[in-house]
This record gives sequence, structure tokens and C-alpha cells, in this order.
Amino acid sequence: MESRQTAAEHALTRLRRRLEDAVAGMGLSRAQLIARSGLARTTVYDALRRNGPVPSAHTVAALAQALKLPVGELLELRRAAELVGASGEDEPGPGRPLSTWDPHDLEVHPAGVVPDGSAGRSQGRRKLPGYVSRRHDQVLAEAVRDAASGRSRMVVLVGTSSTGKTRACWEAVQSLTASGWRLWHPFDPGRVEAALSELHLVRPRTVVWLNEAQHYLGDPVHGERVAAAVHHLLSAPERAPVLVLGTLWPEYADRYTTLPAPQAPDPHSRVRELLTADRRVAVPDAFDDLALAAAQVLADAGDALFVDALPRVADHGRVAQDLAGAPELVRRYEDGSPGARALLDSAMDARRLGVGPRLPQMFLTDAAVGYLPEADFQQLGDDWVEAAYAELARPVHGKQAPLMRVRHRPALRPPDSSPQAGTSRTTMAGPEFRLADYLEQHGRAVRSTVCPPASFWHSAHTHLARPDELTSLGQAAQARHRLEWAYHLYQQAAAKRPLALLLSDIAVWREQRGDRHGAQTLARRAAQLGSPGALLSLAGRRERAGDFDAAESLARQAHHAGSVFALERLAGLRERAGDHAGATDFACQAADASLFTAVTRLVSTRHSADVGDVEVLLRRAAQSGVPFALLELAELREQTGDKEGAEELARRAAAFGDVSVLSRLAELREQDGHPDQAEALLRQAAGDHPVAGAVRLAKLRELAGDLGGAEAHLRRAADAGDARALQQLVLMLEGRDSRAAEDLALRAAAAGDPEATVRLAHQRERTGDRDGADILARRAAAAGALDAVVWLAGLRRRAGEADAHHALQRPPLEGSNEAENPSPDAPRTDETSIQDPYALVCLAQSEEDAGHGARAETLIRQAADAGLHIALVWLAEWRSDAGDREGAEALLKDAANAGTSLPALATSLWPHGLDADGTPSAPWL
Repeated sequence: MESRQTAAEHALTRLRRRLEDAVAGMGLSRAQLIARSGLARTTVYDALRRNGPVPSAHTVAALAQALKLPVGELLELRRAAELVGASGEDEPGPGRPLSTWDPHDLEVHPAGVVPDGSAGRSQGRRKLPGYVSRRHDQVLAEAVRDAASGRSRMVVLVGTSSTGKTRACWEAVQSLTASGWRLWHPFDPGRVEAALSELHLVRPRTVVWLNEAQHYLGDPVHGERVAAAVHHLLSAPERAPVLVLGTLWPEYADRYTTLPAPQAPDPHSRVRELLTADRRVAVPDAFDDLALAAAQVLADAGDALFVDALPRVADHGRVAQDLAGAPELVRRYEDGSPGARALLDSAMDARRLGVGPRLPQMFLTDAAVGYLPEADFQQLGDDWVEAAYAELARPVHGKQAPLMRVRHRPALRPPDSSPQAGTSRTTMAGPEFRLADYLEQHGRAVRSTVCPPASFWHSAHTHLARPDELTSLGQAAQARHRLEWAYHLYQQAAAKRPLALLLSDIAVWREQRGDRHGAQTLARRAAQLGSPGALLSLAGRRERAGDFDAAESLARQAHHAGSVFALERLAGLRERAGDHAGATDFACQAADASLFTAVTRLVSTRHSADVGDVEVLLRRAAQSGVPFALLELAELREQTGDKEGAEELARRAAAFGDVSVLSRLAELREQDGHPDQAEALLRQAAGDHPVAGAVRLAKLRELAGDLGGAEAHLRRAADAGDARALQQLVLMLEGRDSRAAEDLALRAAAAGDPEATVRLAHQRERTGDRDGADILARRAAAAGALDAVVWLAGLRRRAGEADAHHALQRPPLEGSNEAENPSPDAPRTDETSIQDPYALVCLAQSEEDAGHGARAETLIRQAADAGLHIALVWLAEWRSDAGDREGAEALLKDAANAGTSLPALATSLWPHGLDADGTPSAPWL
């Protein structure tokens, strides 16, 4: 082993000597060598450094090309030198040495092709531009240093497509090469299958490469298992150090890390635990001024790719996207032949509506027909399909193709081996294609308000086989009110729950139109599929119509079908029928399921009816864990004069962590004119709970003239995170020290809580300080308080300014035609510069109220283009209220095409849904 190590060291020395001699012979500086080779500065310096790591094969080949040395001979020396720094482990685990990887094999976007002069080759050598370090690289470098020192780390770069995320990860790990680190990119036979089958085999000093991590963590079946396995790898000390690097688009990061609504499914809980804030690092879309200056230095040193790209990005700084070919991809999409454009439209719609990245050719081809205008369709040649795919397969500047055929690797498994658990073998039904990343993202933006034609839905129903994809498309169809297609796609997917929810919606609509029998039939079908909600909705409608027997029958059916919410309705129906014991029983059963509304309603009903068993009900409710039952009992005791009994119940509640009863008793004592007793109770409530009763206690101290004591209580609660106490403290300080109040409010806004600043702005307007209110409202809006933007417009109107919108916009450009000759129907130029969609809606409503309908619609559509599609619904409702039913229907169709939740008005207009072309559907179910 020692002799082999010595030979390897001699080979590495000879390799470096050949490179150094060539550099000296050509008289090149380090900067010139970096520019000629297209390598990063650190990579070149490490390759020539005496004690540096063994350079990668990619690095050696690039330097040999730049120095006009024989590539084969230098690669042979590099192979002989590979033993230097090797770990010597007999079983190294998944992956291979870092030095053996090519960045393009790790999905780093190629940025150009440099001819290599080899005979018989026309492709040339793929080339990376020089590397410009940015802020996220500092975080990556820290993680790499931690890993090198023995601590396992994970970093996920979050940014939009083609912003340099994968390249940044590649550059960061180069310093680990000398330490014998390995890199494992799980992708064969599939990403999820590879990850699940080998994550437990990963050894120390391994980089786990999870590029496009949504393919691992977002898998609908196994994503949570992958997250759990990665978490175990990072937390197991015997497997440290490992470095897990991943990349994600922002929309996926938001989807995985957003908490679900109460009682909603939580499909990404393990992924959310893994993707903590300290592991997610944002990558900006554009280079800042410092990064652009660094790129210009590389261009001045001869980096041809930067020389070519920088003039094109001078106005926006999106260097990485330009180098990755994004603008040319968009141009190819916009200027493509009709057949090619139709294929790309169908591929974009498929990806944005939930189909996986591998798109079957038969699906795309059949779907594309409906995207073609009639004139273009009639002029298609017999070979249009082949010609369109060939057109889209041509690479952009030698890098990416708009639509590239997916190549499948052979399985290469022993014939008697079984697939990994949780996977299945499928028979290929024909070629598959993948849409370029940037076009996929471009499609999500430019086609967000477009509903695909009938050919798309028909082709999906005919050619797609994965249940998850069919279910996603069914949900997309339902969101766009294409109900018939949603029904058939759900059935094709055998997706019981989505189908049940669709039937539930249709059942309610049938009920609204008077078809009670049809509604009940569909509701029962939905319940059989696992969704009893429609039965419960029908029960509510029957109850409101006065048909209590039918309502109770439906509610009982819903309960038998598994709906715990039916218990609350049954409690109300039994109470109405005079069956107080039955009502109490149902209400307490609901409370056992953490549903407390029924108990609340019964208590209110029995109080007003002076029914004598209120206390019995509350005692049963307390036994069922109803949080406010002890509070109600304490109030009953207080009202009957049993103050000691009331205090005893309050202390019992506080012992279980509920101090609200003490706070409520304090409020009652204060109302009865006993502030000293109230304060004593509030101090008991405060105890170990600095927030409990703090605002009321401060008020009592203020009334007693103890302003210092009041302020102390509020500060204590505010420091513990009570936003209401903070707001009260700001308003209290405003009367004595306005500068201190403003400083406190602005510090809270900077920390992410702008509400105190908003409240202070309101206070200053009330006292006549409109300039001060204006400044504070702007600061609150900058901190994320969207309502402050809208309120600011109202502030200006109340101030009587000629232009009520001036506070929100920049002025029009001097000398522009638009400023000199505005269209009477267009919004004012300054309005079009607003970036916040909610402010646009506020202005649109003002225009609508003033009778400027065209201006209002322009503003609403700008808000929709900014992502607030529900604004179309709001305008439709305004038009409907004004009697413009035709205008309302047109706007609702646009909202439906965008997949926006529709109001009852839409279901009354189109009870059977819409056809793909937007015409109302005929009865079909």
C-alpha cells in the first residue's frame, strides 16, 4: 500500500509540473489561465497548488485544452494520482469519489460549447463560465467547513429555475476532494427508489446530492419516508460527517413548509421538519451590482461566455438564466411553428396542472391538436408531428432543447430480483419527453389564466395511467368548473375521495335548484365513497327550510357514515324538539371529538329559556374537556352570589393551565365596582403567565394613577410576545413620549409585527397628524401590512388631495406619450406602477364606484396578472350587484379558467359546469 501511495504522489507531482511548465512557457497569468480554461478561480489555484487535492478529470481536461497539452496523457497521470487522499475503506458506500464527477452529470446547466479540435467530433466540449461568488455561497462555504470538521450539515438552495443553484453546490464541494470525500447522486432506477434503497448505506464523508429535491421530498407516496431517512442520516453521530445538498423552486419550498389549516390533512409534516429555516437558503434571481462587477472582471480577463452574456443582462442582471439559455428558449416558444407551439402549450399545461416531468408522446400529440387555430390546423402537413418534435429537439446554443426526449437506462437487475418495496414495474407505452425547466416556469406564469382545450382533457383520460396524475388533473378540471371532465378523470384514477367531494358539491347545487331527490341520491353516493359532508349540508338546508324530520334523518345518515360534525346538528335538532337529555348527549359526544359549538349553543339557548339544567350540562361538558365549561360555571356562581365557589372553579381551571376564568372573574368584579378584588384575581392569573390579564391589569393600574405600574405590566407581556400588550404600550407611550412610541412600534415592524405601527398611524390621524400617519403607514406597508397600503389611499382621500392615489405610486415619466395623451378608459399612469395587487383592487373599486368601469376592469386584470385571481370574482360580483349579469358571467368564466374558487352565482349560471371551450355544459349526471 505504501509503494502504491508513493507512486501516486509521484504521478501527482509530474502532473502539476507539466501544467506549471506549460503556463510558464505560454507566459500566461493566473487570471488569463482562468479565462481560457473556463474554470473557477479556486479550482485553478487548487489544481496548481503543491499541497492541493487531486484535480478532477474535468479540471485536468480543461487545463490541458487551454495549455495545448495532450489531454490523454494528463488524464492518465491523474488516474495514477487518484490514490492520494483515498480513505482505504473496503466498503465505501454509495457514490464515488468527488474527483471523478463531471458537473454536467450532476445536472449543472451547460452554458456553451467550446470546439475541442478532436477529429471526427462535431459536438465540442461543454464549458462552464467562470464562477462568481454571491451571498448564498458564503452559507454553503460555512456548511462545507462544518462538514470537513466532522459535523453533518444540510443546505437546500431555494430559487427559481436556472438561477445557479446547482452550480453553487458544485463549486462549494470542490474543497472536499482532497479529503477523500465521495458524492452520491441517487437517480437510478428512479430518484425515490434509489434514495430509499441506499440512504441507510451512506458512509461518513459523503455528499448526498438531492438536486431538484421536489422529486424526492414531494413524492406523493414516499416523500415522507425519504425525509425521515435523511433526518436519521443527519442525526446519527456514527454516520457523521455527511453533507446533504439540495435545490428547490420557491413554490415547492412554500408548499412543503406551510402549516396546513386546522383539521386539514398534513401530507408534508416530516418534510417540513427537515426543511427548517436554517437549512433553506434563498438564491436571488439576479446578480447584484457587486456580482455583476465580478462577472465583468472575468469578462475582461477573456471569459467568452461572460463577454457574450453581460450586454444582454445589463438591464435586469439575470446572468445565470441567460447563460442557461432561458431567453432563447422563450424565443423558440414564441416564434415556433404552429405545431411546435401547440406541443409546448400542451406540455406547459400538463406540468402546471399536475402531470409528472416525463410526458408521453402520444398524450402530447393528441392534446396538441386542440391548441391549433382552425386555419393552422387545416394547413398542417402529413408529417407535422415528426417535424414539430424535430424542431423542439434542436438545442438552444448547444445547451437545452425546448422539449427533449427522455432516455431510459436499462434496469440491469438479476432476473430473479424483485423491485424495491413500494415501487412497481411499468411497461413503457412509447417515447416520453421532458419540457425545459425554464419553459415550464414560463408556462406557469403566462398560462395561469388559461384553461386547456377539450383535446387536452381527452388525451389525458386516454393516455395517462398514473392515478396521482389523473387525480391532479381531475382537481384542476374541477377548480376550473369543468365538472364532467373532473368526474371522468377521478373515475379513471379510482380516486374515491376527490370523486366523493365532487359529487358532494353537485348534490348541494341540485338541492339549490329544487332537485331534492337527485341531491339526496348523489349525497348518499358521496357518503359511500367516504364523504358524508353532502348529507350534512342537505340536512342544514332542510332544517333552514323548516323540514326538521328530513333534516334529522339526513343528519343521522351523515353520522352513521362517519361525520362527527353531524353530532352538533343532531344536538340542535333534539333541543328544538324538546329532548334536552338527547341534545345534551349529542353535544357531549361532539365535545369528546373536540367540537364545542353544540355545547355553546345549548348553553345560550337554555340561559335564554331559563331552563334549569344549565349547570348539569356544563358539568358534563367540563368532564368532556370543553375548555369554557368551567368559565361558564364560574359565571353562574358569580351571578348567584357564590363568589367563593366561583373563585374555586377559576383556580381549578388555572391549575390546568387555563387562566381565562380568573381573567373573566376579574372583569366581572371590576364591572361590579370592586377594582381591588379584580386586580387581586388578575395577579393570580399572571403568576407564571406574564401575558394573562396583562392589558386589563395595566388598565386598572392606569385608572389608579399608577402609570409606571401599568407600563411595567404591558412591557412584561409585550416581552413575552403578546401583540395586544405591545399595541397598548405604544398607544400609552404616545401620550407621553411620541418618539419612544414610534421607536417601539418601528422596532416591532422590523421584527415582522407591523400591527402596532398601523395602530399608531391610526392614532396620529385621529389627532390630526396626517404627515406622521402617512410615514408610519408606509413603514407598516414595507413590513408586510397590506391593509396599510389600502388605508393609506383612504388617508389621502380624507386629506382632500386632488390625486388620492399619489401616496401609492411613482409619477409618470416626463415626456412619455402615455403621460401626455392618456386613454380616457385607461387607469392613470401612476396607477399602473402599483405592485401590490390588493392596492390595485382598492383603486379598482373606487373607479367602479365612480362609474369608470373600463378603468376598474384594467386594474382588476392587473391584480389578477399579479397572482390575485380572486379579484376577477370580486369584480364579477360588483357587476352582478349593478345588474350587469352578462359582464359578471364573462368575468366569472375568466376566473374559472384561472382555477379560482367560484361564488354561488357561478353555480346558478352553470349548474352542470362548463365545457372545455367555456360554454355551459348540458346535463350529464
